[in-house]
Amino acid sequence: MPSEPIAAVANAEPHHEKETSTYPAAPPHHAASPDNQTSLLISPWYSTSDLAARLGVDASTIRRWRTAQPPQGPPFVTVSERVIMYSALDVDEWLRHRRTVPAKGLNGR
Repeated sequence: MPSEPIAAVANAEPHHEKETSTYPAAPPHHAASPDNQTSLLISPWYSTSDLAARLGVDASTIRRWRTAQPPQGPPFVTVSERVIMYSALDVDEWLRHRRTVPAKGLNGR
């Protein structure tokens, strides 16, 4: 999936899409090694609307995933009260885990 870097400030969510979070500042997922931290800093990032466009869903779907209990969808970073970003690396990994590979039939097709 080709991707272009997204500037967090230029793609801030509009004011009416203000996010309130009851989640801890750092999500309780795997600890990043120094190599993973570096790759996150240099990898592309998507805003909610950018991610929705790339996945072919409405931005409200992305927001609904994010606010579900427990949260669904790809991992996200709350940059500020109004700016939620998604790492392209996290989105790729999330898509890989959701991928279904049909089993071959008895005749090998």
